[in-house]
Amino acid sequence: MTDKSEKRSSACIIEPGMTVLDVVSKYSAAQEVFKRWDDRAGECICCNALFESLDAVAEKYNLDLSALVQDLKKAAGRL
Repeated sequence: MTDKSEKRSSACIIEPGMTVLDVVSKYSAAQEVFKRWDDRAGECICCNALFESLDAVAEKYNLDLSALVQDLKKAAGRL
């Protein structure tokens, strides 16, 4: 039997400091999110920014960081 605090600690966490690789490694559904954001970025994010943090990706491609993180969390089942 697990309590709520234990469940929270195992819940998905996606933060701006995580790299693209960190996110797609932990949450395979994130690959589809990045594919959808590729048009806005003008290139494949997973191909060209795999080792960059989400905040660096948002800055590099002039993307809305909070919207990107929210989309990733939704895909991972967090929201």
